[in-house]
Amino acid sequence: MSIIDRSLHMSGGRTGVLLIHGLGGTPIEMRFVAVGLARAGYTVSCPQLAGHCGTAEDLKATRWQDWYASVVEAHDRLLQECDVVIVGGLSMGAVLALHLASERPDTVHGLALYAPTLQLDGWGIPWYARLFGLVWHRRVADLIDFDEREPYGIKDPRVRGLVTAAIQSGDSSQAGQLSTPGRSMLELRWLAGTVRRSLGRIGQPVLLLHPRDDDRASLRNAFHLQKSLCGSVETVVLEDSYHVVTLDRQRHVVMERTSRFAADVRQRIEDRAARAATIRAAQVSPIRGGASRPAA
Repeated sequence: MSIIDRSLHMSGGRTGVLLIHGLGGTPIEMRFVAVGLARAGYTVSCPQLAGHCGTAEDLKATRWQDWYASVVEAHDRLLQECDVVIVGGLSMGAVLALHLASERPDTVHGLALYAPTLQLDGWGIPWYARLFGLVWHRRVADLIDFDEREPYGIKDPRVRGLVTAAIQSGDSSQAGQLSTPGRSMLELRWLAGTVRRSLGRIGQPVLLLHPRDDDRASLRNAFHLQKSLCGSVETVVLEDSYHVVTLDRQRHVVMERTSRFAADVRQRIEDRAARAATIRAAQVSPIRGGASRPAA
């Protein structure tokens, strides 16, 4: 099956929002939030990560650095239209957003993290999956697949039914892979390890939305970020969602809080620029006035 490009891009104002989907997912899982932000006047980009929306072999052929390269490319394009950029992501997408923030502190102005997944430790993860922590070689990881299972990260029965049908249809461009290769899960672990080591250098403002009953990644992920990041962190605990918060019952909350956060980041940047301009003007004005000349 050939890979279908499901990337989304909606042009708007000078504030951009880059939204990154999760491992084995598709840009479609970000579409509700993306459309809401576009209607609010933001320029929105949802890139398709390398190796995604194809076969399991397509995904296995990529490493986390390839997924990150897709993010960098989308970020570069967004900077051509916008002077303020918020980077958001779901699950692994949030981890990639953190990595971009650490690598590009001057052009990532804020982070919106949705159920960030540094460790898969939610209640829906089977106990034997913990044994995968003993695997450190790609060839061994290739012997293991992680099948998607109920509730598919969705609490809402109606939405879950739609996602289940899409997953089981075999069209990975609609709702992602039916199973995630072990090699890709190993890449996720290596990505998370890289990001953990850089958290203390990430000082951009952060909006963190995490479900209390996350079936994939427990609130311990959010607590770790709160403790480790060196900038301000606004945390919202979602009480009526599972892992895929951009599709689940509180997707409106995710969209609205992200829109408000992006506006706040923009306002803070403009306020700083105005204060700096005032200080520069105060420093320059005596020089321009010069000394008064004595009367003849």
